[in-house]
Amino acid sequence: MRIALYPGTFDPITMGHVDIIRRGAALVDRLVIGVAINRDKGPLFTLEERVFMVEAECAALSKDSSCEIVVHPFENLLIDCARDVGAQTIIRGLRAVSDFEYEYQMVGMNRAMDDTIDTVFLMAEAKHQAVASKLVKEIARLGGDVSKFVTPDVAVALKAKFAK
Repeated sequence: MRIALYPGTFDPITMGHVDIIRRGAALVDRLVIGVAINRDKGPLFTLEERVFMVEAECAALSKDSSCEIVVHPFENLLIDCARDVGAQTIIRGLRAVSDFEYEYQMVGMNRAMDDTIDTVFLMAEAKHQAVASKLVKEIARLGGDVSKFVTPDVAVALKAKFAK
């Protein structure tokens, strides 16, 4: 069984993330979406909220795919999470050249810790390349329309979060 891990904070999950999940699911038998517990980033949504949103978005994708898609929160090293879920591959999405520098360093460190786990990069579709969770949150915080960047359910969650 080909198992891959697609990690991220998903704060919130965007159309770019959904695109990478859909395309990643076409490559493997089981795709684990690793929702990172990253206290340093100070997420807007709680872990439970992020997991719920990712599960909701993946439910529809699972129906349209022969791939099993599961959501797995984690707080340990990415390479340890990959081992924990039995992944042979880590999937990372790239939006721009600037993403590659950081990702290149991470791949080197991960390979030094476990050279049996490969990393595969998927370029975001052109229409999603500018989409970043950080920017989506800023637009939502300032009352802008995020409907081009997230699904309707996530847009509602963002609106509710900033209405408080």
